[in-house]
Amino acid sequence: MKNRNEIGLDITESRFTADKLNKLLANYSIFYQNTRGLHWNIKGEKFFELHDKFEELYDDLQVKIDEIAERILTLGYTPEHTYSNYIEESMIPECEKLSDARKSVEHVLDSFSILLGIQRDILEMAADAKDEGTVALMGDYIQQQEKLVWMYSAFLNKLIY
Repeated sequence: MKNRNEIGLDITESRFTADKLNKLLANYSIFYQNTRGLHWNIKGEKFFELHDKFEELYDDLQVKIDEIAERILTLGYTPEHTYSNYIEESMIPECEKLSDARKSVEHVLDSFSILLGIQRDILEMAADAKDEGTVALMGDYIQQQEKLVWMYSAFLNKLIY
């Protein structure tokens, strides 16, 4: 049991998973703050639709941020929590004062693409480590976000500017 953590998983494999989850946490945190900005700054004829959708999105991101941090803790490691670290680690760039509907939705889709890639990597890593808790979490996120990608893409296709 020496090389196992409190939930019975290999310590080394759990460390790799926790490190990757911290990278995911950084990306979620930047995406969350960007989405708040999109919500605050959206303008134009699609304001009412997107203002509400961006609020739904950042509320969901906030829940996922907490779940990811708690999963890192469950694995026996510490979640990162500074924005300086998030900015350094995130593949999702900060966006500033974005108010155009098309560009805002494109940013959301680009961000989901990054998250989905990281989550699929974590899913594979966790499956190899027999870490069913992380597998389930990533599987749920992937399923939900694939649907959101489809929906935001459909919305984007109807925007004509």
